Amino acid sequence: MKDRLITPRLAERFKDYPLYSQEGKGKEAVCVCVFFIGHIRWYVLEGQKVHDDFTLFAIVAGLQETEYGYVSVHEMEIIEVKRNGIIFRITELPGYVPCPLKDIRDKELQDFLSGLYDTNKKI
Repeated sequence: MKDRLITPRLAERFKDYPLYSQEGKGKEAVCVCVFFIGHIRWYVLEGQKVHDDFTLFAIVAGLQETEYGYVSVHEMEIIEVKRNGIIFRITELPGYVPCPLKDIRDKELQDFLSGLYDTNKKI
């Protein structure tokens, strides 16, 4: 099965960001690409081919809880949402340029990161 989401350009980019390569970087970790469907976003930090699939490590935002996790590209590719006869699929955010997580303008993402990494929070 040919990956719809992992283009040759992304596969090449992930060579610099294999799984576990950004561990411990916190807000300084580079977001390599962004996938989305509706208001749900996957901020992808790492990825590599594992057997016949591609495994990504990402932060998913826009669901009930924002969280880090591993995701299978093949599983992402079969997700479809149908509304009014139109089928929506997970898509890469066009024109996205890789940057550190701290530079992404997404309040939900930044609140999540601050909750994990900011040490001067008031309790």
